[in-house]
Amino acid sequence: MTTAASIADAETGAAEAADEAAGETQDTRVPVTVLTGFLGSGKTTLLNRILTEQHGLRIAVIENEFGEVGVDDALVLDSEEEIFEMNNGCICCTVRGDLIRILGALMRRREKFDRIVIETTGLADPAPVAQTFFMDDEISSQLRLDAIVTLVDAAHVLDHLNEVKPEGVENEAVEQIAFADKIVLNKTDLVSEDRLTEVTARIRAINTPVEVIRAQQAKVELEKILDVHAFDLDRVLEGDPAFLTETEHQHDTTVTSVGIDLPGDLDEGRLNRWLGQLLRTKGVDIFRSKGILAIAGSEQQYVFQGVHMLLEGENGRAWRDGETRRNRLVFIGRNLDRDALNADFAACLAANSPVGDRA
Repeated sequence: MTTAASIADAETGAAEAADEAAGETQDTRVPVTVLTGFLGSGKTTLLNRILTEQHGLRIAVIENEFGEVGVDDALVLDSEEEIFEMNNGCICCTVRGDLIRILGALMRRREKFDRIVIETTGLADPAPVAQTFFMDDEISSQLRLDAIVTLVDAAHVLDHLNEVKPEGVENEAVEQIAFADKIVLNKTDLVSEDRLTEVTARIRAINTPVEVIRAQQAKVELEKILDVHAFDLDRVLEGDPAFLTETEHQHDTTVTSVGIDLPGDLDEGRLNRWLGQLLRTKGVDIFRSKGILAIAGSEQQYVFQGVHMLLEGENGRAWRDGETRRNRLVFIGRNLDRDALNADFAACLAANSPVGDRA
């Protein structure tokens, strides 16, 4: 039998549900997605997919590079999106003030975009980045942290997770997985099913409830990672009560970057021999390599990206009329020999190319 009390309770429940729904729809803050993941996991590839999908969204992009020479701006495809680059330090420490300033500047142009995507450096701890959206009143009133999406390189992640760090030094690969709201397990085509099972088990051991989305070449349905309302501050505080407390964190100082910026055309044969030899002998210590190169006789830029010993490259856009043909590349890894890298790369220039200033 239905009573007046039960009807009233139902009406009250419906009203409360409607109020909650209305509250959700009234949140006019701009959603922010943070893309993180260790070096070479596929963040820029995923970012390109986000920018080129026919989704009708207007996206502002903030990029953070670890290195003296900016390369990612050229790796991101030409688009009409707002793109801001930060390459003077790691977003989770030295340039966090810059992040706040860029976000503030973006909000003064609020009518030009619907959401923000932040691509962090592969050495970033996502926790301090997330703190930014709760510890600055102006930012928290205008922006909503929607999700931290962590890309995981199925082929190499176990090596980084198993790495023993010096006391007091964070393992960034572990931190990135632990703090993820969504994990994109990328490059699944490069490993066996047994390896994928092992990697997934390690991910679950670090972050049990996280959704793991398998992908090849960062192909992900965007509705699974954008506007998903996945970041839950209460859940984070339950696991880490000190989350909103400013803390110091220390990167592995043996991991550095070497950037090279050199004008001129490269001899393709010399370049291939040098890169092949370099990655065969030093690839274990080279976590990430990427660059935009000018090959003698080619009217197109050559774009290459590498992770340890794996290297892939393709022709990029055409060199523009009047544009200086410059080679920009960066290596990130452990115990890199700056002088040798600069000298060996300069030796790859074609005979008629001048040697310019090195970065």
